[in-house]
Amino acid sequence: MKEIKKIAIVGLGAIGAIYGSKLLEINPDNFKVIANEARAAKYSKEGLKINGKTYYFNCVDPKEKTEAADLIIVAVKHHHLPQTIKDIKNHVGPETIILSLMNGISSEEILGEEYGMEKVMYGICVGIDAVRTAAEIQCSTMGVIHFGEKVNKTYSDRVEGVKQLFEKAGISYNIPEDIMRALWWKFMVNVGINQTSAVLKAPYKVFQEVKEANELMMATMKEVIALSKKERTNLKDEDLDSFRDILNKLAPDGKTSMLQDIEAGRKTEVEMFAGTICELGKKHGIETPMNEALLKMIQTLEKMNEKY
Repeated sequence: MKEIKKIAIVGLGAIGAIYGSKLLEINPDNFKVIANEARAAKYSKEGLKINGKTYYFNCVDPKEKTEAADLIIVAVKHHHLPQTIKDIKNHVGPETIILSLMNGISSEEILGEEYGMEKVMYGICVGIDAVRTAAEIQCSTMGVIHFGEKVNKTYSDRVEGVKQLFEKAGISYNIPEDIMRALWWKFMVNVGINQTSAVLKAPYKVFQEVKEANELMMATMKEVIALSKKERTNLKDEDLDSFRDILNKLAPDGKTSMLQDIEAGRKTEVEMFAGTICELGKKHGIETPMNEALLKMIQTLEKMNEKY
């Protein structure tokens, strides 16, 4: 097994910054952020304040030819993925692992189309409650990174390498035997709470305390469960209960990434959430009224941010 030493990350939003800061602490000389000139100036000169501490990240321009990374972590929004695929090109070598921590169920395959699935590793973040503002990033619960190959009955050398890195950095992890089911579970969660929170302008405590909000979220998630059976990832109603346990541990005043995007006037990932569900619903002849409504509502909120 090859030890992972040279690490690069693309995307220093809430999730990328939280996990990036942990990796920077254990390996400051070999941890790089792939970023354009404007972002690089901010990250390396001004720094990024995370939980009250300022971190200064070493940055490398996407155009710069450098030694290949052992591990590249991709933590960008879905609509930034096409550019990210270009930006990491000079950092991918024959043995590079590309670990996606993106939302959704398609980023790994999209990365694999360009670089080969043998380089790609599946990953999701569960239970992190990071909140990003203009001034800093706050996080009370780091959550768990679920990662691995498509099937993990035994661990590959690549998985063992990432596992050892996370242990060294103090990053909680889980290696599911069936990663595709885990991806669909996280997709179900995002489709439910991200979208309903964005429309309701609601932090986590609303879903923890208000029955009607929780019911809206669960009804949206059930549309994902119905489709997962057709897509052979086989989510069950019991999977809703496993999220309830996580929800109740999140910081009450914490906010989903989609709500943060709406409040900041940024583009959301609604096409990747509700848009994907609506497309799959048509494919399988399953009605998805909750997601059809949420798609139009969130697209309206985006246009209101642009025009008013």
